Amino acid sequence: MTSDARAAQASAAPPPSTGARRPGVALLLIAVSTFLSMSVWFSASFVAPQLVDIWHLSPAGSSLLTIAVQIGFVVGALASAATGLADAVAPPKLMCLGAIGAALANIALLAAHGLVLAVPLRVLTGVFLAGIYPPALKEVSTWFRTGRGTALGVMIGALTLGSAIPHLVRSFGSVPWQYVIVATTIMTAGGGLLVLALRGPGPYPFPQRPFSFAAALASMRDKKVALANIGYVGHMWELYAMWAWIGAFLATVPAIASSADYEPLSAALSFLCIGVGALGCLVGGGLSDRYGRSRSALTCLVCSGGAALILSVVGADSLWIVLPLCLFWGFWVIADSAQFSALVTEHADPVYVGGAVSIQLALGYLTTTVSLWLVPVLVQHVSWSAALAALAVGPAVGAVAMIVLTRTLDRAREAEPSYGTGNSNPAAGQSTTSSGPTA
Repeated sequence: MTSDARAAQASAAPPPSTGARRPGVALLLIAVSTFLSMSVWFSASFVAPQLVDIWHLSPAGSSLLTIAVQIGFVVGALASAATGLADAVAPPKLMCLGAIGAALANIALLAAHGLVLAVPLRVLTGVFLAGIYPPALKEVSTWFRTGRGTALGVMIGALTLGSAIPHLVRSFGSVPWQYVIVATTIMTAGGGLLVLALRGPGPYPFPQRPFSFAAALASMRDKKVALANIGYVGHMWELYAMWAWIGAFLATVPAIASSADYEPLSAALSFLCIGVGALGCLVGGGLSDRYGRSRSALTCLVCSGGAALILSVVGADSLWIVLPLCLFWGFWVIADSAQFSALVTEHADPVYVGGAVSIQLALGYLTTTVSLWLVPVLVQHVSWSAALAALAVGPAVGAVAMIVLTRTLDRAREAEPSYGTGNSNPAAGQSTTSSGPTA
């Protein structure tokens, strides 16, 4: 970060018109908009059991409906960063355009009769979704200097709850797949329009300058940003595979498998195991604001990876053992997600924060395509224990990165205890003027 950019950030202050409640209102708008807009991410996954029968899909074909969105998101995030859209276009406008595009790609699924059309449409949906999630993270960061970790936790908690809703709906019985597509299309378009209610940027906007892809990549080579990205990749290795396959794992528990209503029962329990992560996001955000991003992320990674490893050892024989462990896993598996993005917004060059966040998300979601494919392969050819143990590898790698990052930040704080007018944060090991408006 250059000295003039740091000075500009240090001198930034809320405009007189910014009331005490306005950041909270902005957070609510962004969180609800993201919750609604991202609903199309899971629309095809939700109706996959019906499409398997109607389109005669193999297990690999069914998984492709989810993986295609991840691939599209990676393409969209990288394209957004490379073209400068992530930093040149106001986040609310970019989120609205992304939501409308995703809604159109989603409703076009009604014309599909198989994977030939469905897969390209799901890829396109992911491309447009990349215009929603990264800008939402950046926009939230402009509204909060203090409490940014909690604010990002609230937003990702809303996304987590949205991810769990399809399981809750499935627990009440089958819903025609066309209804799901129409409903999620309306939700996404509505979310895109809702975010336009934000009038102007937050009180701590990031500098706007001509985009330079080389400079954005240079920001990504910063040691602190690189370690945050490694931690995020380890986190994402575990997260989406857990969300995608937790229902299938629970269905193998004898007490559930022997039930006459095992499908609604496993869906209801899956909703609880994923939905509890919304609370985890709030706890993770609070921990990060108090003790620092890297320490909070380390705690979450150890807890979630430990839960996966213990499940791989104890197996699925007893519901009274498996269910509490899965709830514990679901609580911690998402709790650190916001903190990796917060680390990037605080340590990447503030001029290129949008591009840096987009690249981080692209790396993470590219990783999910591998773990989403790997879990069913290991289950089919080895066992659930092997699959769960493999998922624990990601948090282990991420935890090592967070240990190194924590030590790096502590050394930096000791060497430079204050930055200009900023106040150092001994617990977090960072200052309020480091590379952008910090929490």
